[in-house]
Amino acid sequence: MPKTLLSIGHGFSAQALAPLLLSEGWRVIATTRTAEKAEALANTGVEPIIWPGTPLPLDEATHLLTSVAPGKGGDPVLVEASDALRAAKHLEWVGYLSTTGVYGDHQGGWVDETAALTPATKRGQARVTAEAAWADLGLPLHIFRLAGIYGPGRGPFEKIRRGTARRVIKENQVFSRIHVDDIAQVLQASIHRPNPGAIYNVCDDNPAPPQEVLAYAADLLGLPRPPEVPFETADMTPMARSFYSDSKRVRNDKIKTELGVKLIHPTYQAGLGALLETEKSD
Repeated sequence: MPKTLLSIGHGFSAQALAPLLLSEGWRVIATTRTAEKAEALANTGVEPIIWPGTPLPLDEATHLLTSVAPGKGGDPVLVEASDALRAAKHLEWVGYLSTTGVYGDHQGGWVDETAALTPATKRGQARVTAEAAWADLGLPLHIFRLAGIYGPGRGPFEKIRRGTARRVIKENQVFSRIHVDDIAQVLQASIHRPNPGAIYNVCDDNPAPPQEVLAYAADLLGLPRPPEVPFETADMTPMARSFYSDSKRVRNDKIKTELGVKLIHPTYQAGLGALLETEKSD
């Protein structure tokens, strides 16, 4: 059987991994929800399947990556396929994309993979439950706790250009971030160096207050810095506001020492600069 990745919930991060594996001669099967998205995936060399609605082809996979977030009823993949997964002893590597939100609030302090899981939001609590449920399956599981993701088409530039960006100010608020290219290379490195049971924080070297990142992005564009707005009075969706309940700096030493990863974009400054250069060249 050729090396085959089954990517469930084939989103932004998994789509960055797929070309790395395809270039190595892998087969990549990916789930998507619509025929339109399936056609777009097929054009990239990925074999799409519509899911939910089609049984997951676990018997065709040597490796499995799930990017599906838990919902009100739990993890949708486990709800549908936990028995089949438990029986899939042939899988060589299983990856679960989680979030650094499982650590909760540390008032700007540092956390690593050994920190207690004290999520401050319902989303974070659901992730802790899902991580444990995946671990209970007895598969060669690797958990990746992702910081705030950015990349092509998913950055601050458009809001700044439209004039809709705001620098929300909350004292001692710090976030960690990660460029999608670095998520992809971490996953690829783990696939090549499997260590069942491992947990990795996936973030860059430079956690920073969100207002600093927006100011830097505006400076890159040569546009005025977005206005500052106090967190208490900022017009934000409940989802956006909930992100501000966590403040922490996330350590990434393990992806470097264990997986040998050298970050492509070690800081948000490097990552945003690269995004802008890519825009200019397109």
